[in-house]
Amino acid sequence: MTREEFKQLASNPVLLDGATGSNLMAAGMPKGVCTEQWILEHRDILINLQRNYIHAGSQIVYAPTFGGNPINLAKYHLENQIKELNHNLVALSKEAVDGQAYVAGDITTTGEMMEPFGSLTYEQALDAYKVQISLLAEAGVDLLVAETIFNIQEACAAVEAANEVCDLPIMCSMTAEADGSFFTGGTIFEAAPMLEAAGASAVGLNCSVGPDQLESIIRNVAESVSIPVIAKPNAGMPVINEQGQAVYQMEAAEFAQHMVTLKNVGARILGGCCGTTPEFIAALKRAL
Repeated sequence: MTREEFKQLASNPVLLDGATGSNLMAAGMPKGVCTEQWILEHRDILINLQRNYIHAGSQIVYAPTFGGNPINLAKYHLENQIKELNHNLVALSKEAVDGQAYVAGDITTTGEMMEPFGSLTYEQALDAYKVQISLLAEAGVDLLVAETIFNIQEACAAVEAANEVCDLPIMCSMTAEADGSFFTGGTIFEAAPMLEAAGASAVGLNCSVGPDQLESIIRNVAESVSIPVIAKPNAGMPVINEQGQAVYQMEAAEFAQHMVTLKNVGARILGGCCGTTPEFIAALKRAL
């Protein structure tokens, strides 16, 4: 997909997929494992989930390459398998969608805190993203998405890396508090124009909170940029049960109605994060 093709696609509302991680855990993935490796050992779970998203109406699904950068994989002693993991995970999503939707190569935070909060430098983050993005482009993704990032400099490094190694459009969605602030400093209102200037094809929020808390944020972000705005929130705020598991209590119909509000105030690219399922995407499609 070219950047112009992405721009044309996003001239109308675009439906993303919903959650991956919370659905994998519901299907039996234990905590503490390498998600990318577990998925390849349980191929059918991911394929069925993504096919259900396609049937629900998703036009873009995220390849499960979320933590497939060299810094994160090194924690599981898998850094030498980075090419195999990223290529195989993209192939899995391409098999699942079977040409019925676009596949986005998914990248996220390296898992290390950037300076001054940690030891990770901008150059180290940039190099890590360039490695993974090059592999995703080789594997044939249609576009890229940098998501669940809560540090402005790390988000900029992801966008810069994408622009240096390929011509694919890159969406960038960050994770902020209900007031738009990041716990590492700064706000989405500052970050959005910076990311547009850096070359992002779309910018917005994912995870964070429920859609009922994002109306003001989405409106203000949409007024500050000329590129499409992303809204991919959780199914409300979770309640932790006695087993220590996060339980999301917002129902699909309620989620969909709040998402329509976000569309009306400027969100162009819509989907769901933690706690959402194909049912949520189907409800959102009907509501739109």
